[in-house]
Amino acid sequence: MPLNKFLFKPGVNRENTRYTNEGGYYESEKVRFRQGTPEKIGGWARISANYFLGVCRSLWNWVTLSSINLLGVGTNLKFYIEDEGTYYDITPITIARTLTNPFTTVSGSAIVTVTDGLGGYALGSFVTFNNSAPGTLVGGLAIVGEYQITSAVLGSYTITASSNATSTVAVPAGGTVYASYQLSASPATVVPLYGWGAGTWGSGVWGTSDSPAIVTTGTPLAIWNQNNFGQNLIYGPRGGVLYYWDATVGYAPTTATITIATPGVVTSTLNLLDLTPITFQTTGALPTGLLPGTVYYVRTTATPTVFNLSATPTGALITTSGSQSGVHSISPRGVALTALAGASSVPLAQNYFLVSDTSRFVICFGTNDYLATVFDPMLIRWSDQESVTQWAPAITNQAGSIRLSHGSKIITALQSRQEILVWTDSTLYSMQYLGPPYVWGTTLLADNVSIAGPNAAAIASAVAYWMGVDKFYKYDGRVQTLNCDLLRFIYNDINREQFDQVFASTNEGFNEVWWFYCTADSNENNRYVVYNYVENIWYYGSMERSAWLDTGLRNYPLAATYDSTAGIGNIVYHEYDVDDNTTGTPVAMESFITSAQFDIGDGHNFAFVWRMLPDLTFSGSTAGTTPSMTIQLLPLQNSGSSYNDPISIGGTSVTGTKTVNTAKDGVSPIYTYPQDPDIFTGQLNIRIRGRQMSMKIACNTLGTQWQMGSPRIDIRADGRRGG
Repeated sequence: MPLNKFLFKPGVNRENTRYTNEGGYYESEKVRFRQGTPEKIGGWARISANYFLGVCRSLWNWVTLSSINLLGVGTNLKFYIEDEGTYYDITPITIARTLTNPFTTVSGSAIVTVTDGLGGYALGSFVTFNNSAPGTLVGGLAIVGEYQITSAVLGSYTITASSNATSTVAVPAGGTVYASYQLSASPATVVPLYGWGAGTWGSGVWGTSDSPAIVTTGTPLAIWNQNNFGQNLIYGPRGGVLYYWDATVGYAPTTATITIATPGVVTSTLNLLDLTPITFQTTGALPTGLLPGTVYYVRTTATPTVFNLSATPTGALITTSGSQSGVHSISPRGVALTALAGASSVPLAQNYFLVSDTSRFVICFGTNDYLATVFDPMLIRWSDQESVTQWAPAITNQAGSIRLSHGSKIITALQSRQEILVWTDSTLYSMQYLGPPYVWGTTLLADNVSIAGPNAAAIASAVAYWMGVDKFYKYDGRVQTLNCDLLRFIYNDINREQFDQVFASTNEGFNEVWWFYCTADSNENNRYVVYNYVENIWYYGSMERSAWLDTGLRNYPLAATYDSTAGIGNIVYHEYDVDDNTTGTPVAMESFITSAQFDIGDGHNFAFVWRMLPDLTFSGSTAGTTPSMTIQLLPLQNSGSSYNDPISIGGTSVTGTKTVNTAKDGVSPIYTYPQDPDIFTGQLNIRIRGRQMSMKIACNTLGTQWQMGSPRIDIRADGRRGG
């Protein structure tokens, strides 16, 4: 018989059985399609050996007027600014307290109990201690610096010291201690709510408290929202206040000299603008009038490096006294907008915000109204044009608000071409700039649509794509259901309790939209699905990523990795080289694709294959490596049977003459070929028999990049009975 060329349909389809999808592909792992043929996706490498604490769910990239390329990194524990691979902590300080004798210890244990009856702290959050008497020991421990709260009850919490206590201190000690509490941490995953009263009447089994049938909403993820306002950054957690970070201040701790005076004078090594928030972190005593860890505001005098301080942005200048003048360490921080402009004007909380491309309005989605404290999840408020502090509506400005009517809460929003798209939990709105007096107006685009989470939408080539709770959508001027060849595969194996973790982004270099989500047996993102909007095809694979950013300001897409055991993460460049370089040591990246089943006719006869002509290229493989991969023909007697003994065809690059070793059924022939990384051809003599077959190509070799062409096999009818 003549050779049969295999030109499988591009994309992966799992909406039907393997046999029904004849002529296509059924499984994929770290594979994409280029003009109809499958190839291995690009590798990734960490940007540096540094790491951040927590799980990152928010990334934002921008460039300052000084041409510094910065990346905002928001985790469930902290907020960082990344610059050249170093993560600088600018997590806001929300509470500063003076504690008296707060510590107790147990001999032989590193656990320290801290008494603070005023509360305001949370499990997983961070606190910094400074003592009024440096060098004070409690149970043999010097408890100074930053610690994470490991447990918390009413009136006290625990931290873990760097070593074990040498004695038991049962009566609280430590003298005067200054405690600075950072913004409260949130869980790494959604914590579902179970128990009595959760779910509808009669759901679940009587007497149980953990049935999935009675799970409702639980502790949400405090996902950071962030956007640059010019060269500066506005950021804040979902459900929390907004903070403003001035890029001219910087992010690294520096030194300052305090001169005792009325008012006190501070001389810094930084140029600090008026109202810049700073804290003093020092092991020595400060002048009377200043406390470690407390947020103070710069009040400029003659030059930006010499200034006074106040406790509030508009408060009286602080007078210093005593004899503790000298050099101290200061840490710039983000300042809450409520402190800059007053809590009566600025939103007290927001579920999402962005800075509009039109006239630079700061817009909050889900917030409180002006002069109100009640949170309205359907309210949209915006600042005056070109302002982060003017939120009070007036005839002389364009600040204002509007309330959406369809849905129960706003989930997210995206800036699109000439409009802002706003998703509620059941609708999609278009928001457009109208100019005074209405300023902004909204139009209902679609009702009865859903969105999986606040990061589940992305825009590619001016089209919005998003993942709903049971299907995918797109908006290109009208809202449409996006046909998905993996719909049942995805939604039959997805953790619906973790929808908030769903993250969408683009990979514009390959015309792709990616979604990361948790499978049913995972509480962390461990699978991705890709839609190629140019070729209109789908494919999928497994990968652990919590955030992704396709930015044109850096050479490669960025993604956040995480180590749930160590509680740390890092940023990696994707489409970088061909291997997994998450740890700094390249590891082979497993990739494969499996076709649907094919046969002769409708499988009336068994098929016999006696030779194969593979068509592969290894172009793009790492120089100096030995690229190789495996091709398998997987025969079956019928659709319901298991595979027979597969015949594997392996390849190894050597210098020499091409040889083909034939083999009997069940024994893998070895194919060796000349050193030519760009092409893989040649005839392979094999013997394989089955009513129907699948083809699988796989690679797990370091430095190997591959692309499949059009393989050919010699296949003929071979009787009607299986041997």
